[in-house]
Amino acid sequence: MKHSLLLFALFFNCFFLDAQTIKGKVVVLESQEAVEYATVSLLQFPDSSLVTGEVTDENGIFELSKVKKGVYLLKVQFLGYEDYCSESFQANQDIDLGAITLSVNATALDEIEVTGRAMTSLHKIDKQVFDAQQFQSATGGTALDVLKNLPSVSVDALGEVRLRGSSGLILMVNGKPVQGSMESFLAQIPANSIDDIEIITAPSAKYDPDGKAGIINIKTKQNVLDGFYLNANMLVGLPSIEDYENVNNTPRYGADMTLNYRVGKWDFSAGLDYRRYDISGQRDGYVNTYLNEVLTEFPSFGERSFDEENYSARLSATFSPNQQQSISTSFYIGNRNKERTADILYTNQQRTFIPQNEFLGTAAYWDAFQRTGNVVSDANPIAQITYFNENLRVRRGDFVLGSLDYRVDVTGNTTLNLSALYERTILGGPTDNRVQPFRGSLDTTQLQFNTNDNPLDGLRLQADVIKQINGIQWESGYQFRFLNHPGDFEYLDRNFETNEWEENPLFTNRIELQRSIHSVYSQISGTWQKLQYSLGLRLEYFDREVQLDRPDQTFTLNQFNPFPSLQLQYSITENLNAKLGYSRRIERTTTFKMTPFPEREHNETLEQGDAELLPEYIDLVEIGLVQNWEDNTAFITAYFRDIDNVINRTNTVFNDTILNRIYTNVGQATALGVEAGVTLYPTSWSRFYLGANVYDYQIEGTLFGRPVNNSNVIYSINSNATFNLNSTLDLQLGFNYLSERVTAQGRDSRFYNPNLSLLKSFLDDRIRLGFQWLNMDLGLLASNEQRITTSEVDFFTTTNYIYEVDILQLTFSYRFNQPAKAIKLLKSEFGAKEF
Repeated sequence: MKHSLLLFALFFNCFFLDAQTIKGKVVVLESQEAVEYATVSLLQFPDSSLVTGEVTDENGIFELSKVKKGVYLLKVQFLGYEDYCSESFQANQDIDLGAITLSVNATALDEIEVTGRAMTSLHKIDKQVFDAQQFQSATGGTALDVLKNLPSVSVDALGEVRLRGSSGLILMVNGKPVQGSMESFLAQIPANSIDDIEIITAPSAKYDPDGKAGIINIKTKQNVLDGFYLNANMLVGLPSIEDYENVNNTPRYGADMTLNYRVGKWDFSAGLDYRRYDISGQRDGYVNTYLNEVLTEFPSFGERSFDEENYSARLSATFSPNQQQSISTSFYIGNRNKERTADILYTNQQRTFIPQNEFLGTAAYWDAFQRTGNVVSDANPIAQITYFNENLRVRRGDFVLGSLDYRVDVTGNTTLNLSALYERTILGGPTDNRVQPFRGSLDTTQLQFNTNDNPLDGLRLQADVIKQINGIQWESGYQFRFLNHPGDFEYLDRNFETNEWEENPLFTNRIELQRSIHSVYSQISGTWQKLQYSLGLRLEYFDREVQLDRPDQTFTLNQFNPFPSLQLQYSITENLNAKLGYSRRIERTTTFKMTPFPEREHNETLEQGDAELLPEYIDLVEIGLVQNWEDNTAFITAYFRDIDNVINRTNTVFNDTILNRIYTNVGQATALGVEAGVTLYPTSWSRFYLGANVYDYQIEGTLFGRPVNNSNVIYSINSNATFNLNSTLDLQLGFNYLSERVTAQGRDSRFYNPNLSLLKSFLDDRIRLGFQWLNMDLGLLASNEQRITTSEVDFFTTTNYIYEVDILQLTFSYRFNQPAKAIKLLKSEFGAKEF
């Protein structure tokens, strides 16, 4: 296959050898930074009629292919910059115009802020780009609050992010891949520091192949002129309207600050942020198990709340001795602490079934419980008990990272990029589990404590070459990733007779994961007449080793995999484009999902992984249309996703009152769907945005020797309406909805959230005051709650998670100087995935 790719590349070189091309690079005059998304137009001389055009890529590069011989003008435009227009020139051979400089137009920027319409979305050959500032409900929040508004993105009650219904996503910050937990990172990135968010659903071979749903790239803000830029923000939450009978209140406040100073050949950036954000909630559940002709039922109700505190500091510096070279270094120090409280009252009852044929099935007794509101008390009761379980799970993470990057333009058409990153992360946190006869009792019948210590070391080395060859851009590179992640798990039971802690050998163990990945890639891209194309192949060798202490055992997995990709975009008309994409991906597991011994989550639940889990492999095909007219945009994309070795979290019966959640490979899943979005400006003072995704999901395989064959149609809707009440006052209404969806053992219910925000600006938009009403409910809806149900022949479990609604908060933002794009502040590369 590699030889085929090389032959294909040679074919393209020969095919375009005689093609007339005009290329160049657009940069900022004052800083020499590349300008992405600049509009490049080739005009006929002397009447200035449009011949062709395109937008610059992330490196500021453009290339106009198949240009006929003649005399032309070149015009370059970008929002907030002076237009560039060349002198007339003769095009009778390939032309490299070199660096074209744009100068910032401060006057134009002021005018645009008052009267203009900023770009809210842009569709390119391999990605969709969304302006983060258009979502006012996210102001003062985090990147997670921004993502909730994007088309085909959904966030459920447990905070899991999905794209087109799939939770396998890779997060990038300013183009640098992050191997950590997406949700953990997003919770630490201030929404106010984000400029654009890119959604890449069918990534090309140059990207890491991880993530079955694709890639989300967050681009942060930066100053483009010599001088100082500051963006400071504060958030204050008002007292909770509903306390859900939780023991503690829910403070919500935070502040973040982004600074950038550019002088001469130096560029310094820094970020500081602190956030305390607690959420109240309740948990209403029912579980039954059937073992040895005994039915045990234990309905439960109580508190499920979260206390979360994050703070971090980031620093980066870039030195550019000339236009051809730059060297950058970044550092990051951060801490995250998340406490989950689950204080639950249980009412347990057991009864026998003799003969066994009297047993109606586990789901039938849930139906009876719903009708009566009580555990059924007839049919041979054995025992009944009521008790209170006080459970606190703490998760902590300390992150220390450093990176070094070097870029050099070797020749006029060749660029070399080298980068290295090292991370040291310490993860862990205890769980306290206490059982009492009732809340507040001085008598403790069971007391357990478990903790884990998980230091992590990660290394990434990468080299990339970008070369322009006869109108074609060729990219190739090598990457090495290494992860070492040991974990000590200790589980203690309190002996009330001796008043000492005793080790429980069933749950106490040690695990160590080592993983190394070598990969090389090569891809070509360019334009031929009205067609843009990108074709690539990535080859990867993957080596994984998992060691256990009890028993002394080692599990290994070695694989060699190809990851091809293809993207095409054809301009049917000036404002109508057709797109086609194919990408193969891999979804790797975290250490937590490969821990083959149980970990106590709370009184009724254990969590356990599988040291022999296979990674998921995904093939994605998509085809779509993008239409622009005036300021309005619409798109529609059909897609098919096929997943091998699907990993699901499933339940089994551990004993009569405890279920064990196990991560396991189930089989194969497919998703056939359509996503669509539209941005409309019906009046000069309003904007309407609607994104929707609907797909048919099917999962088929075997689970613990039993066949699995589930399917249903799932959909999600994200929408908002913005009204400019006057030149400095905006009102925005938003609504996010996720429908019911199936799993290998059951289904998750619908989940939705309405939001309202009001934003007032002062002093030419340098100061902004905001009011936000999140998870609107007023006791009339069922916002911010979700029921999760699973069942087998020997158990049935259903839990409704009810989280805080009608959250009111105030935001304050101050900005000094006008930002542009891409402050490169380092993010955790490995550790937060395990958080």
